[in-house]
Formats: sequence, C-alpha cells, structure tokens
Amino acid sequence: MSIRALNRELDAARDAGPVKDIVIPPCPQLLVQLQEELAQADPNPQRVAEIAGADVAMAAALIKVANSSLYARREPVQSVVQAINMLGVKPTASILTGFLLRNAIRIDPTLIEHFWESSTRRSLAMAHIAGQMYGLDLDVCKTCGLFFHVGIPVMLQGVRGYSGTLVEAMARQDRTFVQTENAAHRTDHAVVGAIVAKTWRLPAEVVYAVRLHHDFSSLTDSHVPLGVRQLVAIAAIADHLVARHEGVKEQREWEKHGALCLDFLQIGAEEVETWVDELYPVFEGVIVS
Repeated sequence: MSIRALNRELDAARDAGPVKDIVIPPCPQLLVQLQEELAQADPNPQRVAEIAGADVAMAAALIKVANSSLYARREPVQSVVQAINMLGVKPTASILTGFLLRNAIRIDPTLIEHFWESSTRRSLAMAHIAGQMYGLDLDVCKTCGLFFHVGIPVMLQGVRGYSGTLVEAMARQDRTFVQTENAAHRTDHAVVGAIVAKTWRLPAEVVYAVRLHHDFSSLTDSHVPLGVRQLVAIAAIADHLVARHEGVKEQREWEKHGALCLDFLQIGAEEVETWVDELYPVFEGVIVS
C-alpha cells in the first residue's frame, strides 16, 4: 500500500467512515507546545521544564519515573529541572507524551492499567532493539511503541459493544484480531490508532507504522518506506518480548510472522533470547502514573 493510499484511507475513515462517530482525543495543548520546542534546532531544556511544570500531575509523574529503578540513581531528583537534566530532553518528551496520552482517554483507569504497563514495556523494548541497530531514532521507536495499540482504549471509550469484541477477538482461532474488529465495527484499532497519531501530529512514519502494525505483507512492499517497515518488524519483536515477560503462552501472531520479522531485520533468535534477560529488570521497573 502506497503512502498516498494510506493517507486517503485514513482521511476517508475519519471524515466519512465508521470512525467519524468515534471521539478522537484532541492533541493536548501542552504536547503542541512540547512539539514546537522539540522542532527547534537546539531545544531549550528550560522551556521543556516550563511545559512539564505547567501540569502538577505531569511534573510529579516525570519525577517519579526519573526516580524509578529504571534509572537507579543514588540520589533522588527533587525537581522537574533535575529530572530533565538527568534524563535528557528527548527522553523527557517521550515520558510526557505517554502521560498526556494516558490522561487524554477518559476511561476507568483500573480497566486498562495493565494495557498502559504493556504499552510502556513495548516502548522501552522498541528503543532497546533500535539501540542494537544502525541509524534508527530511539525516541521515535519509543513514541511508536506507546501508540501502536492506542486505538483499543479509544474504541473502548467510544464504540458500543467493543468490550465484547475484544473478548471475542482474543478467543477466536479462525480469524485475526483486526478481522474480528472489522466484522463487528467496520474498522479496527490499527486505523483508529493511526488517526490518533495523525491528529496528535506525530512523525509520519509513526502514523503509517501504527496503521500497518498487523499487516506483515507491508514488510515486503517496496511502496512502504523502509523506516515504517522497520518499525512494524521491531514492534512485533517487542510485543513478543513483552508477552514472554508477562507470561502469555499463546502468541499466534508471533508464531505466524515472527520469523519474517527477524529475517527482515537480520536478527537471530539467539539475540532475542539475550534481550529477554536484558529487558527483565527494565520491564520490572515500569511504573505508570
């Protein structure tokens, strides 16, 4: 599928298709400000601190993450400025984006707490995998990991009967997850998630990767940019690593497409086993505020 075709599909779905009746959370103004600062040639950490400090809960979440076992600091940070100095501007932006995303979706947090934990683990796993490869932007991978399945809580929030569809989609053996979604609602979380990513002005490669993350034929489609295909393959490996950590025994998608993803990225199965061990403490240190 070409990029032009993907854009046409997303625009049509948003304006005239089933998605038009789903409430897509608008991009928070704080994220707009953050994106504008990051677009500068030399982002100002002080300006990022001002944006982070504009929301007390967001500032507290940033400090909490900075003091988590993920970073194993000897002395705890006490302020937003200290957190940014310790983490760096771009990693800080990833954390703030995740916070804003979680708080933009109005749904009982107890229903999807595990969803956000898994999304955070996927984000960290994608950055870890990207770090072993040449020329990949770790922060783009992190952001992508957060948004890959964001269509699920958005549909839970806005589509009648979707909770039942989720149960059915996870249980069915005769068709894929997205096929079950489309049979019930004429759309799926990949399309909805891509529209969210586009609405939130995320990089184009993130938007397209979110749309295609269950379409593994894209890995062999030369019309799809290489960076998008890399994100799709990395996300599949990351999901496998998260599932291993969380004790998910049945991974139908990985069993069917895992080898293709590994071959595409020229990664061996032994490397994946190494990452299982390397990411264990990272996954255990995940906190969601």
